[in-house]
Amino acid sequence: MLKEHGDWMSLGSADEKKPAAEGTVEAWARAEANPVGGWYGLKKGLRGRFAMYVPPLMEALGLAELEHNPRNNRMRAI
Repeated sequence: MLKEHGDWMSLGSADEKKPAAEGTVEAWARAEANPVGGWYGLKKGLRGRFAMYVPPLMEALGLAELEHNPRNNRMRAI
């Protein structure tokens, strides 16, 4: 998904009860069109967590570049 996007993409971490902003990593995680069918957006307690925890893991594995600002962080594929 990040490689297809090709540029920086906002993480968009959102509270579980709020909808994720369109075009963000969190919105992709909640979308039924992703490879696991939106599982992260369907299971209560996991909504809003994907964009918070998965991008740093991807950065540590050398799969993505991540900004480290106090707010509005973005990521892109390497």
